[in-house]
Amino acid sequence: MSSIRQNAGHPLPDWRNLGVLLRVLLGVNVLALGGALARAPSLEGCLAAFVASAAWVEPLLLSNLGLLALGRDLLWRCPARIGQGLVLLLAGGSAALLWDAWRFLGLADGGRGELGRVVLLALLAAGVLLAYFELRARAFSPRVEEARLLALNARIRPHFLFNSLNTVIALIRSEPRRAETALEELAELFRALLREPRELVPLSDEIALGRQYLDLEKLRLGDRLQVVWEVDAVPLDTLVPPLMLQPLLENAVCHGIEASHQTGVVRVELNRQGETLQLRVSNPCHGRSGRGGNHMALDNIRERLALYYDMEARLEHGPVGKDYQVRIELPCRHSKPLQP
Repeated sequence: MSSIRQNAGHPLPDWRNLGVLLRVLLGVNVLALGGALARAPSLEGCLAAFVASAAWVEPLLLSNLGLLALGRDLLWRCPARIGQGLVLLLAGGSAALLWDAWRFLGLADGGRGELGRVVLLALLAAGVLLAYFELRARAFSPRVEEARLLALNARIRPHFLFNSLNTVIALIRSEPRRAETALEELAELFRALLREPRELVPLSDEIALGRQYLDLEKLRLGDRLQVVWEVDAVPLDTLVPPLMLQPLLENAVCHGIEASHQTGVVRVELNRQGETLQLRVSNPCHGRSGRGGNHMALDNIRERLALYYDMEARLEHGPVGKDYQVRIELPCRHSKPLQP
């Protein structure tokens, strides 16, 4: 099942996605501003006309978005055109009900002609947004996004692979048991690379993969690499993008441990704040202001987070005291989302 929700092939978006909500709010208010500019006799009167429109538009818009979020799964089960028709029906019907309520309270004048204009404007705004989301869904079809994710997942740097193989070769005669264990862990890393890139995976899998990677690096770096895990009451069944943690650990080892002859600590912190999962990976800076390189792994992860979560996830990085820290926040999800 696909996990790229906001860009799925269905023309109706995920009404519970923050990026979708912001686009709808911005789009409707831009249309309202355009209407105010068209009606106002001068630029001075435009602001007053926009405020008057917003007083009517915002309650209608927010209530409709709430209803669409509640009925998202039902709309996704419907055929595409029926789902779009239900959205239009909601927009037009709610506009008529709100106008009638305002007329009852004495806040609106006019007869059926005014009612028709209000309903027509609501239908026009809803139709424009539905057309936009359908065009966006076609532009970001599942095949296009799957190809992008495959390309992004393939950018994991290969240098640790060669280092690990050289370490295993050195251990084969002196410590064959450790060499066998290292090869098994290397096989698990390859299995993760071959995993379906559009599937979210349990956090426990990402942690296990990260531990296997660090175990391989400890064979090579020995006591120079110290690792501290702090997993603070985080449900391990939380779903996260695959290969999110391992590239961060690879960066931490490469720039924080391998680049210096000193002993260093890689710290991994996981905690939950409300419905948000927070991940922090820290490593020593060794007197530098930040990591070297071109941040390819960080850009890789940031783009994959955008593909999976749109605007609901964020990645930040930079020096924190004597360490360099990468911070990721993303929504907590414990089951695969229903797909249209």
